[in-house]
Amino acid sequence: MFSQEPRCLYRRNPLGEVICQLRFPEILAIGAKLPVDFQEAVRDEYPRYSSRKEAPAPKITGTPGNLQLENQPASVNYQFASADGVWRVNLTSKFISLACTRYTRWEDFAQRLDKPLAAFIRLYKPAYFERVGLRYLNFFSRKALDLEGVPYSDLFDPCWLGPLGGEDVQESAAARCSVDTELVIRGGCRVKIHAGPGLVKRSGQEDPEVKFIFDQDLFMPGNLPVNLSAGALETLHSQAYSIFRGAITDTLHDALEPEN
Repeated sequence: MFSQEPRCLYRRNPLGEVICQLRFPEILAIGAKLPVDFQEAVRDEYPRYSSRKEAPAPKITGTPGNLQLENQPASVNYQFASADGVWRVNLTSKFISLACTRYTRWEDFAQRLDKPLAAFIRLYKPAYFERVGLRYLNFFSRKALDLEGVPYSDLFDPCWLGPLGGEDVQESAAARCSVDTELVIRGGCRVKIHAGPGLVKRSGQEDPEVKFIFDQDLFMPGNLPVNLSAGALETLHSQAYSIFRGAITDTLHDALEPEN
């Protein structure tokens, strides 16, 4: 399930989105006033600003037989995007994140994270990070990869196919089939993985083609000192390709056109 092959880049990159999120104990100052100084620190790379209020799910309170729903206060999500909309920084009172919809390589992503993360730490001085995460959303299109008619069993390791890995199960007969798991991996990290065919919605529009989704959410829980966050992200990134390469067969690997 975990490959030891060296990391490589793909010309036909299946990544639809990559997200880095760092959660911290709530900082009320972020929601109390507009993040003017933060915007000035990142505005050259992320000039497009927007914000929205987000209401969390109601909290269930009370005792059995007398349960009540208690509304939670809304929080403000500030967004700073690049001119082309490919890169997005989101800041709330509980997390900061960077998302990219045109991922090329980790080194570029990490470099784009440096400025907003440094500005956040300098301006808001978080006590520590409660969760450091990296999420890789892969969408495999057999049509785009010239693999139409090739069964998923020839493209993915059986452990990520569930019943679709069986010889007597036809793909067309499966209305829904996915694998969801959470694993403890090296370095005190965890990973949540969702794998299976499904429809993908992009820019508010649902793609009619069924794609195979391989969603990796790698994270490091616990109270992590701020100065160790960069190392934690490197640790998470170093394990992502091992999981990804172990999930795909040589047939799919070759179709993605690896670059040395």
